[in-house]
Amino acid sequence: MDGEGEECDGCHGDIVVVVVRGSDELNMYSSSPTSMTANGSDSKKQRLEESPPSRVLHIRKLPSEVSETEVIALGLPFGKVTNILMLKGKNQAFLELGTEEAAITMVNYYAAVTPQVRNTPVFIQYSNHKELKTDSALNQRAQAVLQAVSAVQDGSSPSSDPGVLDLAPPPSPVLRIIIDNMFYPVTLDVLQQIFSKFGTVMKIITFTKNNQFQALLQFSDPVNAQQAKLSLDGQNIYNSCCTLRIDFSKLVSLNVKYNNDKSRDYTRPDLPSGDGEGGHKDHSSLLGTCGPMCFMCVVFTGAISPLSAAAAAAAAAGRVALSGAGVSGVLLASNLNDEMVTPQSLFTLFGVYGDVQRVKILFNKKDSALIQLSDGNQAQLAMSHLNGQKVFGKVMRVTLSKHQTVALPREGLDDQLLTKDFSGSPLHRFKKPGSKNFQNIFPPSSTLHLSNIPEGVSEEDLRLLFSNAGGTVKAFKFFQDHKMALLQMSAVEEAIQGLMDLHNYDMGANHHLKVSFSKSTI
Repeated sequence: MDGEGEECDGCHGDIVVVVVRGSDELNMYSSSPTSMTANGSDSKKQRLEESPPSRVLHIRKLPSEVSETEVIALGLPFGKVTNILMLKGKNQAFLELGTEEAAITMVNYYAAVTPQVRNTPVFIQYSNHKELKTDSALNQRAQAVLQAVSAVQDGSSPSSDPGVLDLAPPPSPVLRIIIDNMFYPVTLDVLQQIFSKFGTVMKIITFTKNNQFQALLQFSDPVNAQQAKLSLDGQNIYNSCCTLRIDFSKLVSLNVKYNNDKSRDYTRPDLPSGDGEGGHKDHSSLLGTCGPMCFMCVVFTGAISPLSAAAAAAAAAGRVALSGAGVSGVLLASNLNDEMVTPQSLFTLFGVYGDVQRVKILFNKKDSALIQLSDGNQAQLAMSHLNGQKVFGKVMRVTLSKHQTVALPREGLDDQLLTKDFSGSPLHRFKKPGSKNFQNIFPPSSTLHLSNIPEGVSEEDLRLLFSNAGGTVKAFKFFQDHKMALLQMSAVEEAIQGLMDLHNYDMGANHHLKVSFSKSTI
């Protein structure tokens, strides 16, 4: 994946435009619907032997309402997508990648993990076409989406070339954004980060209406608003949740009075923060550090290069169903602080996102460790939340490992205690089906949720405990019964350290403190 940019430079701009000739291929597949039961089955392998590899892939059994962007998202993690043809009447599509190698990687990956679009399994195989030739009039919308996505993937500003985006003129530079399935907090900064890939974001106002989080976002140019809408409508910000629904607003300009965590005018940094409003809060926990969890961060900023193709693909917008089959439950964490890190600290940190079975710090490379979780789902979740986080002063990298299990050393051979088996630990958060812990999985943040606090423990006691772990306690709030509290550190890294040091801390009276990350701020 690291060489992807060199292979693909310029391959998007030379799309030949003639009429598609794909009906023979479609008829050939429709004659025997039972011959291909799933990607990776025996009949599928037989079909792959008949069709040699091609950079054009044929995707079948798509849901009826599927968008071009959802189909493009299947291919983006593997390399540049250079063309697309949607055949909505047949629930099929053709996707052309920049190189044959990218297409082979994609087919091999989806042979192990069934690709899903809108929770529906789809089928991907090589096409018998070597390149995709499309008619621009029939395929105009798909080309517009592809052009906008490709420009952002390149890190450039999408072109407003009328030959490519010959659509109705955009009515307004202001978009109305509704966020469905909002299981994670979405901040004004996150929206600005995502939408600024399409042009200059001038103003944003966020609000809640009809119990839904909504935003109005103004670009400097209506064309940028149109490209953002085409490319992002229907996408997820985070894996499987926080879905963007985007329309043009009837407003043509926004009037922002305050710069705070609910509204911002990027052209007027001098605006006040407003009465009783906190100023610009630190939302660094959700910006730039979300790793592959955040689809826009992964695919559109090019942050994908350090990840393996399989890990990146699995992360793309939650489109891939991770059943655990075909995806390792073992992670490789690297760039660790080898003087500070221990199997126990990694068990505690990764245990926020899954039940850690074993941890092995590598004997010859003590800044790296293997962490085995219960299954591929938990490994994916931990990777998506922890890759890129700062731990003990160093930015940790987390990728899927090629190992399927972490081997335990023979008795007496691990005198440095680098490997530990946690399979019988009473501290696993997710062993009970339906546990509330499943609903409380949040990205690392500067605010910690404390529970199981014994009677008589004061705010001062807890502030002292966490400041001694390293860092500054900025704010504290007890819940009414004083058994739970929120405690905010001055930085995400300090909160991570506090959690590693003090989760399961013995508070006396048979109470062990429980610590997790919170989505709230104080």
